[in-house]
Amino acid sequence: MSIGNSPHDDRPSEDDRLFADERPSIGRILQQARIDAGQTIEEVSTVTRVRVPIVHAIEQDDFTRCGGDVYARGHIKTLARAVGIDPAPLLEQYAAEHGARPAPTPAAPMFEAERIRPEPRRPNWTAAMVAAIVAVIGFVGFTLFSGGDSEGGSTHVAEGSTAGSGKPTPKPSPTKTEETKPDPSDSAIAAAPADKVTVMVSAAGGRSWISAKDANGRLLFDGTLEQGQTKTFEDKQQIDLVLGNAGAIQLAVNGKPIEDKFEAGQVERLTYTKGDPEAG
Repeated sequence: MSIGNSPHDDRPSEDDRLFADERPSIGRILQQARIDAGQTIEEVSTVTRVRVPIVHAIEQDDFTRCGGDVYARGHIKTLARAVGIDPAPLLEQYAAEHGARPAPTPAAPMFEAERIRPEPRRPNWTAAMVAAIVAVIGFVGFTLFSGGDSEGGSTHVAEGSTAGSGKPTPKPSPTKTEETKPDPSDSAIAAAPADKVTVMVSAAGGRSWISAKDANGRLLFDGTLEQGQTKTFEDKQQIDLVLGNAGAIQLAVNGKPIEDKFEAGQVERLTYTKGDPEAG
């Protein structure tokens, strides 16, 4: 005769296992909520700016088209809000099925370091050559004048001067060094036309997926920028942007840098016009 519960009592019951197996998947929940809301996949795609193939794949529980966990979480959150349901339970279910979300604490210093780190600049060989020529001219001139003084006042005639003039050779004036050329990105910002809206997107802090459309909804770009890559978009009226990893992006609109502080992995939807950066 045993006292207390049998070891078998601590095991999950058959009903518990059946309940866990019957829990709807994330894609099924989003699909049913979209149908209940009377929306098509195309309508959801238009509202969220998530492409139709990705919306379809998520509803089939295929998250490989999202490009990683960060983007998958962002798409789940965006789609859930678009169809009118709370995204928090879906994000918890995704974490349970695909692994817990990494702690954000170590990620913040990494992205800050990427923002602070200056972009490597190409060496300005033209300026270096001019500086070397000036140094050589100065050294030769100094040698000529110092050599003339040490030889009892005899005059050394520089090339192109009159030998019998008796006048001392004028000291050559140093050539002005070529001014440092502005950074190509600075030149591009300064050259932004006043009659258009110009948006420059730079993946300075890391890899990020971006999408850009003009005022008529025409797709200008839809893809991934690797770290260090830059894209510039122009339109006469408006540029619409979607940033998949906004914390890695630096923006310049109509010749002025945007100082907004985005978080790593944050999905941002932005619109800029000719009057920005005061608006948008």
